[in-house]
Amino acid sequence: MLLVSLSSFGLFTFVKLLSTSVCKIGVLTSMNQLLFFLLHPQLNPSVSVFQRKFVGEVKKCEEMERILGFLVQEIKKADIPLPEGDTAPAAPHLKHMLEIQEQLQKLETELREVTKNKEKLKKNLLELTEYTYMLRITQTFIKRPVEYESCLHANFEEFPSLENDPLVDYTCMHRLGAKLGFISGLVHQAKIEAFEKMLWRVCKGYTILTYAELDECLEDPDTGEIRKWFVFLISFWGEQIGQKVKKICDCYHCHVYPYPNTTEERRDVIEGLNVRIQDLHVVLHKTEDYLRQVLCKASESIYTWVIQVKKMKAIHHVLNQCSFDVTNKCLIAEVWCPVADLPNLRRALEEGSRKSGAAISSFMNTIPTTDTPPTLIRTNKFTSGFQNIVDAYGVGNYREVNPALYTIITFPFLFAVMFGDFGHGLLMFIFALLMVLYENHPRLMRSQDEIMKTFFEGRYIILLMGLFSVYTGLIYNDCFSKSLNIFGSGWNISAMFEQNIWRLDDLKSNQYLTLDPNVTGVFNGVYPFGIDPIWNLASNRLSFLNSFKMKMSVIFGVTHMTFGVILGVFNHLYFRKRHNIYLVFLPELLFMLCIFGYLVFMIIFKWLAYSAENSRSAPSILIQFINMFLFPTSGMDTFYTGQVILQRFLFIVALLSVPVMLFGKPLYLYWLHNGGRGIGMYRSGYRLVRKESEEELSLLQSHDVEEGSSPSDSGHREGDGEEFNFADVFMNQTIHTIEYCLGCISNTASYLRLWALSLAHARKSLYSNVTLILYAGFVVCLIILEYSSYEIIWLVI
Repeated sequence: MLLVSLSSFGLFTFVKLLSTSVCKIGVLTSMNQLLFFLLHPQLNPSVSVFQRKFVGEVKKCEEMERILGFLVQEIKKADIPLPEGDTAPAAPHLKHMLEIQEQLQKLETELREVTKNKEKLKKNLLELTEYTYMLRITQTFIKRPVEYESCLHANFEEFPSLENDPLVDYTCMHRLGAKLGFISGLVHQAKIEAFEKMLWRVCKGYTILTYAELDECLEDPDTGEIRKWFVFLISFWGEQIGQKVKKICDCYHCHVYPYPNTTEERRDVIEGLNVRIQDLHVVLHKTEDYLRQVLCKASESIYTWVIQVKKMKAIHHVLNQCSFDVTNKCLIAEVWCPVADLPNLRRALEEGSRKSGAAISSFMNTIPTTDTPPTLIRTNKFTSGFQNIVDAYGVGNYREVNPALYTIITFPFLFAVMFGDFGHGLLMFIFALLMVLYENHPRLMRSQDEIMKTFFEGRYIILLMGLFSVYTGLIYNDCFSKSLNIFGSGWNISAMFEQNIWRLDDLKSNQYLTLDPNVTGVFNGVYPFGIDPIWNLASNRLSFLNSFKMKMSVIFGVTHMTFGVILGVFNHLYFRKRHNIYLVFLPELLFMLCIFGYLVFMIIFKWLAYSAENSRSAPSILIQFINMFLFPTSGMDTFYTGQVILQRFLFIVALLSVPVMLFGKPLYLYWLHNGGRGIGMYRSGYRLVRKESEEELSLLQSHDVEEGSSPSDSGHREGDGEEFNFADVFMNQTIHTIEYCLGCISNTASYLRLWALSLAHARKSLYSNVTLILYAGFVVCLIILEYSSYEIIWLVI
């Protein structure tokens, strides 16, 4: 986890060397042997994105990525594993890229045709299967048309009066003489009730609907879901009614199939359907085998193709951000490159030129610039997780102190302070240790599960958190909410009886008794490591641990924040901003130490100055800290002589440090900007003697420009000095001062969460253990009762 020094360079390469040179640089970058950034991402800003030279190649790569996405999707559908190589393939040449594009296009066309034919076969098979089920079930619905006609004639003969009335005779004969028709098919289970009601209302009872549920679930060809279906058969009279029935079936998306008139026809149709279904099964099976063979063959090269296409797309994307010379034969790029990687960069350019067979090789030159380089921090598999935590809050400027190095210790340790359980920490440590030992396992490295992927990437963080939790669990003497008596307690209960302080009657009459450490033999010494296990039996255990963890959280919090403030000194010294040390750092440190540092001092002083003999006379730290701001005149207990005077002095110092933070830096920069000729003699040897800050130099240069002097006299190019705006500087400093003062108070209170979460974890762990014990007892009781019932039955028999 190192901050890397960067330098600006200009790369010059010829068109024939573009692919090989950029490809070799990309290979070294992927191997962490070379890292470089574009200094000016757009050397040709006047050219739009669609008019750049290599935009056609980028579109081809995007088209190949689309085809590869389609292939990967089809391979996953077929449950074919996607092999991945241990080493990434090199970027192909342009000729090989065209071959890959042609292969992918042919493969896509073939797969789409085979897939389309497969879907047609499956749809045809599904229709034939539905037709077969429909014919088998509807055989129980229908009777012969002859039987219906005989019934109709018999019913008509029972009403001889109909023959005498011409109107009734015409109407009834028209209805009874109409042709009887049938419509059959399948309808979804959720639509059968609405379908029946619609038929009754629209057809006004001139239809007979018979339906039954299909035993097997079939696939819906529109959605691909497995659903329950109903087979229906509709009998109707007249062509107009038949047209209405067909429209209703279309409205409810029914699968309608023709219905044969006679039993013999239906039998012949079923036999023909069975033969066609068998043939379709054979064809479909062969189609699926062929499709799987094509996908298996494609899966062998899919990893290589994906990497190569991504590399070629990245290469052409980088080339689009560069510019050409006047002859359009030489490409120019301005980049940032780590100083330590310069030999690798030169070697990459030379090797790219050698592979291309060009007579003139690519070269690079140093480019002077005043731009701020980007921040580059090298990490490995151990430090990358901690660096990601820091980067989540913001990335520092170039050459600033990187706090991730200290976060490796502080983050897991503060977690362990609030976790603090030996048993749970050991389980966490073992879990992370297994991931570390098997970190090269393919299933862990290529897991697609989001939660497991997060655990695996933070395996070293979890490992340290578990290790520190084991340590703090031993300090708290807490293992699954139980204390461990490893070294023997330092308290002796029998001494209370030997000194006649307690009697047996006291044990019977009193629920709680207090051990007196002032009695000889009761307290034999401090427990060697951690909290004495006897506190697990004490009734005031919770209040004791709460006080201990609360004070410890405040100490750790103030120490952590003070350390963060001290780290800022290294930034001020490196960037030569010495005025920030006196006008920002020192007031911040005084404000922190005079208030919260003094609180830590009182906590430690009370621990050292008061023992068990005089602990009842110790003043309250909370009252002392409040009185520090209220200035009481009398009636205040103190820890030591002169406490009131010292507290008032510290409070006044902390109070005076606020206006220094607020006005010091803006006024100093304002004076430096508007110093006039009074600082002219001093400014002449400014950089040679003191090497002052970049901010001050820019202010001085802008002052020189106002006086009419040449900007080159100050050793800077034009445009380096920025216009000084006192309102902006003062506003920024005001925001910083308010945030810092309020942050000191709120963050100190936030560190109390270490105590609160530790208490919550202890309570939750205790309740979990009680729940497990009750559950285990319940299971044992059930086993005993079951055994007893068997025994009773055996005795009765």
